Amino acid sequence: MKTIGYVRVSTDKQADRGVSLEAQAEKIRAMAVVHNADLLDIIVDGGESAKSLHRPGMERLLAHVDSREIQTVIIAKLDRLTRSVKDLCTLLERFERRGVALVSVAESLDTGSAAGRLVLNIMTAVSQWEREAIGERTRDAMSHKRSNGERVGNLPFGSRLAADGRHLEPDPAEQAVLNEIRLLRKGGHTMRGIAAALNHRSLRTRRGSAWQLEHVARIIKRGNAAR
Repeated sequence: MKTIGYVRVSTDKQADRGVSLEAQAEKIRAMAVVHNADLLDIIVDGGESAKSLHRPGMERLLAHVDSREIQTVIIAKLDRLTRSVKDLCTLLERFERRGVALVSVAESLDTGSAAGRLVLNIMTAVSQWEREAIGERTRDAMSHKRSNGERVGNLPFGSRLAADGRHLEPDPAEQAVLNEIRLLRKGGHTMRGIAAALNHRSLRTRRGSAWQLEHVARIIKRGNAAR
């Protein structure tokens, strides 16, 4: 059974040391022995993030898979392959179409069997649920902060941090600019015309630069000047 191993570390520092890479490689070699597999190579992605599949080593691995030269890919742990549920599903479908099994040492998974595929599908579904649940909790927390007048992300134009460093309060100078934008907008001015009018009155953006169409459009889109 022709097999390829794949190892990855996310930082250049780890890649230079090689400790983590070698630890992964040892687990892959041991698993290859257990499976009586012919380990052709161990592909290394050093200092590469798992956020994307666009990595030199991954591209080499997929080339082997697509050419049907191998029957199995062994990894030390699933997150060495990818941290994205979507990308994992994409890889598994690609492997399955080429008749290639994925073996993960840490999770004791082997997609060459029906049981292994079932377990991996369950793990993928749970992982997706966790991500969505975290996203919902984050949105709820941000919504709660906004409702209490607390800062969330960048300061909206027209506001500044209060003395407590948490809550927002109106910025008089920026509120004056917002009022001008509202009046000009109600008067039928285009966004480009509003920018020109603000510059003509020597009004400036928060950064002290001249107003551009994009600045006005951003404020109107956010609703800062819609009230």
